[in-house]
Amino acid sequence: MRKYIAELLGTMVLVLLGCGSAVFAGGTADIVGAGTGTIGVALAFGLSVVAMAYCIGNISGCHINPAITFGAWISGRIDTKDAFMYIVFQIVGAIIGAMILSILVGTGGHAGPTMTGANTFDNGETAQAFIAEAVFTFIFVLVVLGATDEKKGAGNMAGLAIGLTLALIHIVCIPITGTSVNPARSIGPAIMEGGQTLSQLWLFIVAPLVGAAFSSLVWKFIGGGKR
Repeated sequence: MRKYIAELLGTMVLVLLGCGSAVFAGGTADIVGAGTGTIGVALAFGLSVVAMAYCIGNISGCHINPAITFGAWISGRIDTKDAFMYIVFQIVGAIIGAMILSILVGTGGHAGPTMTGANTFDNGETAQAFIAEAVFTFIFVLVVLGATDEKKGAGNMAGLAIGLTLALIHIVCIPITGTSVNPARSIGPAIMEGGQTLSQLWLFIVAPLVGAAFSSLVWKFIGGGKR
């Protein structure tokens, strides 16, 4: 149970800090000293992963992302029961994080253009959004699988490599979808925000899982066996 709770807490922190940066600072660049812009939001997500990796990595592996758990399951690194429970607790953690953000927005005057940092894409841009989320999740999960590989991985530096990769992906993808590459991160805010975010939520679940599946197959090919 400890590893499930760790996944819940880790995902909650990711949503609270990552999405929180978008809610309270990402859209206020016109206010001197208040705005972080794309780079700031990207770093907030990346640093959240780094922090949690070194906090709960030895407890649960710090997936805090159903796409990573799905990729690990396909790769045989986690059994079916644990994979299911990880995803359930990740989603609950994301909902709690988004709920805290909604409460913060509703109790004061400091807020951005969104209540929870939910993911959306423009009308007519479904294909672009799907491709972006699938491809960037593919890259992200591939890095995760490579960096955490027992024989070929980055060891104690894995958390830093993964966090920096997530930040880099956000820099590129934020203008397209706000960047998800994490179904839980999208589910929590969408539930709290509703409207268009809920109608588009399917893409932020399906596309990352497709990308994760492909990354697992590719890593099995390039990372398995002898060189």
